[in-house]
Amino acid sequence: MEFALTEEQEQLVSTVRSLLAKRADSAAVRAASTSGNGHDPALWELLCEQIGAAALAIPEEHGGAGFTLFETLLILEELGRSLAPSPLLASVLTSEALLATADPDSSLLESLAAGTLGAVALAADTVSARRDGDGWVLEGTATTVLEADRAEILLVVAGTDPGPALLLVDHADAAATWVPSMDQALRIGDLALSGTPARLLAPEAGPVVERIQQVGAAATAALQVGVASRALEMTVAYTKEREQFGRPIGSFQALKHRMADMLVQVEMSRSASWAASYAVAHRTGEANRLAHVAKSYCGEALEHVAAETIQLHGGIAITWEHDAHLVFKRAHALGQLFGTPAEHRAALAR
Repeated sequence: MEFALTEEQEQLVSTVRSLLAKRADSAAVRAASTSGNGHDPALWELLCEQIGAAALAIPEEHGGAGFTLFETLLILEELGRSLAPSPLLASVLTSEALLATADPDSSLLESLAAGTLGAVALAADTVSARRDGDGWVLEGTATTVLEADRAEILLVVAGTDPGPALLLVDHADAAATWVPSMDQALRIGDLALSGTPARLLAPEAGPVVERIQQVGAAATAALQVGVASRALEMTVAYTKEREQFGRPIGSFQALKHRMADMLVQVEMSRSASWAASYAVAHRTGEANRLAHVAKSYCGEALEHVAAETIQLHGGIAITWEHDAHLVFKRAHALGQLFGTPAEHRAALAR
């Protein structure tokens, strides 16, 4: 691919950034993160109605906008940059899981495109599915499920005798529990399933699992690039304002070199993320490899950039009032989501 956005993609990024600048400042982000919803429902509604964020990657025949996953991941990068909590990642994973089945459910996809919250649990190792008359029931516990306690459309990849299967669960039948985490902007929960009725969507979910893992890695890498960009911007701005020995600390050569290294890592992360996003969106033969590369590189780059952000801000960075700690927490939370850098490098080696 050519590493440049089209005019339409640049306009999309600009529009989303402008909206987030107005609706997701520091105070709004903190309030949304600690609210009962875990995000700002009004902002989510604007993203869905004005931007079409949840519908971009869904084909028009299923009620979507008919663009590609690449545009959706550009929005995720901007959400990462703003630090705003959003259910978009969970929504994207849910819609991509449905689209990976042999016969996608249009009614579910139309609901997701309109902004209905979705969640998908990869739990074939801890949740089993068995026949119960003409239907299916689930047994077990699924952990670390994004938006588990808020999702209206709930998918579970459960183990069956032949192999993993994808099933739809009524959220009213699943015992979902929110699990507080270090990064409050990621809404994570557990699902307890005991004789829970379910509807079979795909008896062979191998392709679904592979798609979720690819999209999850690429999407998380996009978020990581956005967070790293925000950290770099914060640091450069602070070093222009903070004075020591009668001059801005950003004029000191040693700090310039450290920020230059941060810039290199941010730009290389963006290149890796865009390459993976494009490959995964268009299902190229390189999609798996590039998703592993992006998640590995972007994760370690963000950890380094976040650590440098704390160091170059000095004492103010470890106060509750400054946003540096939000960057630091997000860096470590995203580093665990959909595999650590070491796990992705091991997958590349295999």
